[in-house]
Amino acid sequence: MKHVQDTTTLNNGVKMPWLGFGVFKVKDGDEVVSAVKTAIEAGYRSIDTAKVYNNESGVAQGIRESGIAREDLFITTKVWNSDQGYESTLAAFEESMQRLELEYLDLYLIHWPVKGKYKDTWRALEKLYKEGRVRAIGVSNFQTHHLEDLLMDATIKPAVNQVELHPLLTQKELRDYCSTHEIQIEAWSPLGQGNLMEHPLLQDIAAKYGKKPAQVILRWDLQNGIVTIPKSVTPERIHANTELYDFELIAEEIEQINGLNENKRFGSDPDNFNF
Repeated sequence: MKHVQDTTTLNNGVKMPWLGFGVFKVKDGDEVVSAVKTAIEAGYRSIDTAKVYNNESGVAQGIRESGIAREDLFITTKVWNSDQGYESTLAAFEESMQRLELEYLDLYLIHWPVKGKYKDTWRALEKLYKEGRVRAIGVSNFQTHHLEDLLMDATIKPAVNQVELHPLLTQKELRDYCSTHEIQIEAWSPLGQGNLMEHPLLQDIAAKYGKKPAQVILRWDLQNGIVTIPKSVTPERIHANTELYDFELIAEEIEQINGLNENKRFGSDPDNFNF
């Protein structure tokens, strides 16, 4: 990986950038418009939003004002839990598309594995995919057992599984399962919601390369074959998070960072959420 726009090829042949820009908790209106424009100027081509973030309209405006051609961008959104089910997912998709002002979507994800609903939701995603409305479909926050259950009835395999993943939650077994089944792992909250910046090991490695701990973590993602979507609203940080291509971690450093795992979540547990 040599460049911010380098891509991985998903299991259906679609190319997805390794580095994307997340907009979780970025306020709709000026804040998200400005952040998206700054990210695109910095070289990002992948933008990750969701219905529940309530900023799809602002993302659309940021994209529009960036002046970048639609086909050069990779846009992801997600179906929220209360919209899950077959018909309701199809309706939610149309609403998201209106807010995003798009003719087609690059990636549509099931946001959480809502028990008793995610299989019907997946059937709706398969329909959208077969109709060419979405270039790739996938899931978010699915554990191995959710994927095994989904794959029993799915006619199309998820292209992506987006999960909380950072050095304190390395998700090794899930990553191995997804790798075996050609499902691309994508990290949300790759920086552990800012809780890793003071870690002595990460600070030491960062100092060696003249980098920041955040850049070391994102580089660790890339070298582990993990698509990553850091979020920030600060222009300096948005730019800094793209400066990952002028250094490379050595195998020993990758192992040291792998060793930080504590199976620690900062977000909700996919086996025990109530929203």
